Amino acid sequence: MRFDPSSLKYDAAGLIPAIAQDAGTGEVLMLAWMNAEAVARTLATGRVTYWSRSRAALWVKGETSGHVQKLVEMRLDCDRDCLLCRVDQTGPACHTNRRSCFYTSVSDGVETEIMTPEPG
Repeated sequence: MRFDPSSLKYDAAGLIPAIAQDAGTGEVLMLAWMNAEAVARTLATGRVTYWSRSRAALWVKGETSGHVQKLVEMRLDCDRDCLLCRVDQTGPACHTNRRSCFYTSVSDGVETEIMTPEPG
């Protein structure tokens, strides 16, 4: 069956959350947003493309930083309202220069940074 991006359930703003996961390690790298055009471009090019809510524009991950996400596989959740992009990540995924955006742990009410920025 051919995939149709319009079959996804987008929110009122036309967006769907997209989780980026390292295809090799399973590490969750980041969460961003896609619209139908970003989904289609990602699938057509193999370069993960997101929708920037702050800039109101498409952005290709790594276009300026060089920290590219190459799509290995896109998965849909059971409700078709969230995407999992399994990727080959070059360099850090987070704009803070950390491997993952999820670098802060909260345990027993204490917040701890568990990942330092990569040199560079």
